[in-house]
Amino acid sequence: MEMGMNSVQPNAQFPVPHKSLSLDINGNKTDIVISKYEDNFMVMVTQIGCMGTILAARKDESVFSDPTYNVSVLFGKRDEPLLLACARQLIEHISGSGSARSLMISLGLKDHSQATMKYIVSTIIENRLW
Repeated sequence: MEMGMNSVQPNAQFPVPHKSLSLDINGNKTDIVISKYEDNFMVMVTQIGCMGTILAARKDESVFSDPTYNVSVLFGKRDEPLLLACARQLIEHISGSGSARSLMISLGLKDHSQATMKYIVSTIIENRLW
């Protein structure tokens, strides 16, 4: 049997637990996909129809100090503090809920306002997989 682009079943289920949402935020169609992998959560939020800035967030624990949260931009805009704040709020919530998984998040947004970020964070938390 030859393997190729046509070998994927059109109705095959996504191999990891996930949730997909589509909503309107301040007039912008916003798609959100939350996926739960063995060691990570992947969250994709887009108002532009593709991936945007990709961030990684994780909790670092030490025997000698309180836990810290490390958030870094892997690809994309490095001068958007609200994107970093969004990822940080989510990893703090994930860790506070008892999960040790890290977070990968892609934010492809037209609207980078504080109100939009708060709405996105609250929507993700309401629909969480942790």
